[in-house]
Amino acid sequence: MIKTAAVLLAGILSISFAAIFIRFCDDVPSIMIAAWRLTAASVILLVFFRLRGHTFKKVTREDFTLSCFGGLFLALHFILWITSLKYTSVASSVVLVTTNPIFVGIFSYLILKEKQHIELIIGIILCLIGSTLIAAGDSGFEQLVIANRQALLGDILALAGAIMASGYLLVGSRVRERLDILTYITIVYTVAAFILIILSLVLNIPFTGYRHSSYLYMVLLAILPQLIGHTAFNWALKHVKASMVAITILGEPIGATILAYLFFNESVSRYQLIGIVAIFAAILISSRKAKK
Repeated sequence: MIKTAAVLLAGILSISFAAIFIRFCDDVPSIMIAAWRLTAASVILLVFFRLRGHTFKKVTREDFTLSCFGGLFLALHFILWITSLKYTSVASSVVLVTTNPIFVGIFSYLILKEKQHIELIIGIILCLIGSTLIAAGDSGFEQLVIANRQALLGDILALAGAIMASGYLLVGSRVRERLDILTYITIVYTVAAFILIILSLVLNIPFTGYRHSSYLYMVLLAILPQLIGHTAFNWALKHVKASMVAITILGEPIGATILAYLFFNESVSRYQLIGIVAIFAAILISSRKAKK
């Protein structure tokens, strides 16, 4: 369990930089940022996959199909979440997109028939409370009137991204019981990259013509948050429940909020601060019943 905790911590630290790198690519459309991120990660993985002498011959049709769905969910997750960062703050976007424990907990029980212990249920409730406070603090609810509709749109997009991330984690929880980590992430990341490239071509979004620095940050997105961060969580799905992985990912808002303050001088309201504390408590409580 110590090894799993260390891997999850490395994952949290890695993905905390995602929102920061994305903000530095403000001249690149959201879908293209996601396309570059997944394509670069996939190319690196495919080269490594071949050098290790791996093949897809032993992958069953069921596992391959499920992995493709995982790639679809991942692509949609990135499209929705990265777009949300254009409208709302880093703190709110990151917190809301990581509310997937709520959906993972519900879907795990309904689809995977996975028993949810009281600690996990308490963690999910705390996630809901924390996320609501974050959204309220960011959208500016005053006397039941929405003061900032643009921020609210960003919050809704981030929440939709959380639902897609839930599907991605649930697929990983099922398939990782049979597939090794390298084979699984190679299929999922490559399928997601393919979907994003096709969508970019259909929408006539250019692949070039952006600032040189933006390409650097998109490659950094592929290496740090994707290949290290997401892979850490996919590795952990074999050892702990999907609900726990989803709750652990909620450590990202804390790191991202600190980094947003340092890089962009984004302040944190009292509602957001209380929400972050609630989410941190959810991680601590839920970790007691995490093991599969």
